[in-house]
Amino acid sequence: METAERFRAAVEKRDLSVLDALFTEDIRFYSPVKFTPFEGKPMVLGLFGVLVRVFEDLRYVGHFEGAAETSADGAQAPSAILPFRATVDGRQIHGIDMLQFDEAGRVKEFTVMVRPQSAVHALGQAVLAGLVAAGLAPAPEGGEQVGALGPGSGRTT
Repeated sequence: METAERFRAAVEKRDLSVLDALFTEDIRFYSPVKFTPFEGKPMVLGLFGVLVRVFEDLRYVGHFEGAAETSADGAQAPSAILPFRATVDGRQIHGIDMLQFDEAGRVKEFTVMVRPQSAVHALGQAVLAGLVAAGLAPAPEGGEQVGALGPGSGRTT
């Protein structure tokens, strides 16, 4: 899928302007550290601005294509899975990005899964700090570290 390759190249080059063109206005981003999705292009692009700073040595190591049911409406959508490796705060992460496309080939749903659990925690803390610094999320109350993305994140790990 051409969009998946353009996405991969944009992330590897940290080029948010290309991602802007690849995302639908109502994109949903399902994070491994937050129960509810990030919604809408402005929020998801803001999140990607944080992610490209948090992930060190990000590299995609594969590419699979097919179709999968979307979370939003349960419809089958063309999909691509991009396995990756990265480092966050000194911890090695193995993960996958699952992209689901609309009829125009733009990314309408994006799901990230990562392992191991200790890396998920490090990723959540780093992303929360970046979102707070960017003004995209409130700081945890009382200066405490609450879950990965604050109270009510639904985080259970």
